[in-house]
Amino acid sequence: MLSAAMSLDGHLDDSTSERLILSNAEDFDRVDALRAASDAIMVGAETIRRDDPRLLVNDVGRRGERVGRGVGEFPVKVTVTGGGVLDAGARFFTTGGDKLVYCADGVVAGLGERLRGAVRTEVVGVGEVVDFAVILGDLWRRGVGRLMVEGGGSLHTRFLVEDLVDEIHLAIAPFFVGDDLAPRFVRGGVFPQSAGRRMELVETRAIGDLVFVRYVIRR
Repeated sequence: MLSAAMSLDGHLDDSTSERLILSNAEDFDRVDALRAASDAIMVGAETIRRDDPRLLVNDVGRRGERVGRGVGEFPVKVTVTGGGVLDAGARFFTTGGDKLVYCADGVVAGLGERLRGAVRTEVVGVGEVVDFAVILGDLWRRGVGRLMVEGGGSLHTRFLVEDLVDEIHLAIAPFFVGDDLAPRFVRGGVFPQSAGRRMELVETRAIGDLVFVRYVIRR
């Protein structure tokens, strides 16, 4: 499941050093509920470096419900890196429960050393180059049946062009960013979800001044 908030012109952020707020309180709560219902949450390494997200379930009641179901208080946090440039002091690593870092085999040793101080963190090699089908297979074997992918754009693009997505959840903010240097929901690519293979719209509603849409990709 891909999840994102974006501007009307498709941007996830602007190009300044401060995080652009696209959502409102009600939408943040919706995302919190999605996280609580997921087995794992994935973001790219660039998102960790740029935004320093915690990726936690904030609502105490939802965390308690997860514990009552016999799973961890927080979903497993997952990231993917090509070059292994990650900081063990990032909030991704210092908060929450278990973390998985997927990378190419040649990066495993150096990255493991760099993240040695990160608690409950496992570095996993997935081939000579990062193979997303291998990642999903490994997650499945670890009991992850519902994966929430929160970006950024390169990660969304990779999942979509490789036809690995079942649902897309988008909150659309009522303004434009208008900056070609700002990150977008997706980058250029050959998308199977084309005019000849349209996705199915299964939900649309207003969340304050945002519009939420949910698409399902049928196979």
